[in-house]
Amino acid sequence: MLKKWLQSLKIYTDRRMLIMIGLGFSSGFPLLLVSGTLSLWLKDSGLSYALIGMFALVKTPYSFKWAWAPLIDHIRLPLLGRLGRRRGWALLTQLCLMFSLLFLSRLTPEVENWKLIFAVAAIVVFCSASQDIVVDSFRVDSFSDQEQGAGSAVFVLGYRIGMIFSGAFALLMADFLSWNEVYLIMSCGALIGIITILLSREPDKEYYFHEQKQLQQTKCERLKAFMRRSVIEPFADFMRHRGWYWILLLIVLFRLSDDYKAPMANIFYDDMGFTKAQIGYISKIYGMLATIIGGLLGGILVNHKGICYSLVITAILQGATNLVYIAQAAAGNNIYMLAATICADNLAGGMATTAFVAYLSSLCNTAYTATQYALLSSLMSLTRDIVSSTSGCVAKIIGWPYFFALSGILVLPSLLLLAYMIKKKII
Repeated sequence: MLKKWLQSLKIYTDRRMLIMIGLGFSSGFPLLLVSGTLSLWLKDSGLSYALIGMFALVKTPYSFKWAWAPLIDHIRLPLLGRLGRRRGWALLTQLCLMFSLLFLSRLTPEVENWKLIFAVAAIVVFCSASQDIVVDSFRVDSFSDQEQGAGSAVFVLGYRIGMIFSGAFALLMADFLSWNEVYLIMSCGALIGIITILLSREPDKEYYFHEQKQLQQTKCERLKAFMRRSVIEPFADFMRHRGWYWILLLIVLFRLSDDYKAPMANIFYDDMGFTKAQIGYISKIYGMLATIIGGLLGGILVNHKGICYSLVITAILQGATNLVYIAQAAAGNNIYMLAATICADNLAGGMATTAFVAYLSSLCNTAYTATQYALLSSLMSLTRDIVSSTSGCVAKIIGWPYFFALSGILVLPSLLLLAYMIKKKII
């Protein structure tokens, strides 16, 4: 038994894992800059809870990245494409992300100009979502089916480190620097992804990638061929999965509990009387350790027990961690309880994300990796971005304990659906 567990750990020594950490960081750090960290900036600028909650809608491009994923999946860029199809797109999106964050750092959120902040933040999200399309396909194409769990675990580890950079580290700096200076520094996070891509190489897997250049075809015929190959075939291929509609519903529901409370977490800590430095310190030290352990445990769990078992266990953990938030609301300004709350949330979140990313990766056909993974991850984002936009109003009306109780209950639909899918052998 011990030997089997040790063999499961051997994959983590592969050099590809270093690339996954860098790409995971690059994919993860923009998220809090348009959600949790941005929420505190907006709160400090005097915006209402209802308006802050509405900013969850700024992340809507994450939910529709499947719409332009076929272009990224099948078009090679003229100049940057010399690096490779995946690497060329990755470098372009990372450069755009960095410059859009630099632009955001020049603005000051106020009640009068919140629409401008919203618009620029949406541009940041568009660049980030486009990058996600590329790095997700890069990750899936880099590993065999048996290695997807470990690859996902390390990618999620980098993703979480990126979130700590734009969350905990940003909050620590916010106690000493202005928010504009903080966001200026945050824009440099894109350099991690740029350096990683420049030092990496295209995945070794054979791509189902054809650039048909038949001179006898008319432009209309070439366009039809491109649409069939890039748009119709990826979706048609996915619908060959047994119970594909239940799979899509599970993707929508699985992270609902965790994602609903996410936009208000930092606001909650602030209301409990914790300073930004305290929130940042606990997240940076204890939260990072919990994230690393959770991500690695999630990868080991998937490799050792399989995806079905891992999804059920991590779904339960997501709902259970809401009880810790309720205890935090009762304890108030208790730094030890804050450490327990953040650790529990990060541990469960790291495990759940790893298991779910491995599941999504297993559903993708390598012929259409970017398009199919973009579709699946977009559905996961749809719940987070649209449903969670009501979280500010709900928290204000019912109070923090009931808000977190409601968030915990939201795990039940995914558990019931998982039970049904396992019984019908859809997973």
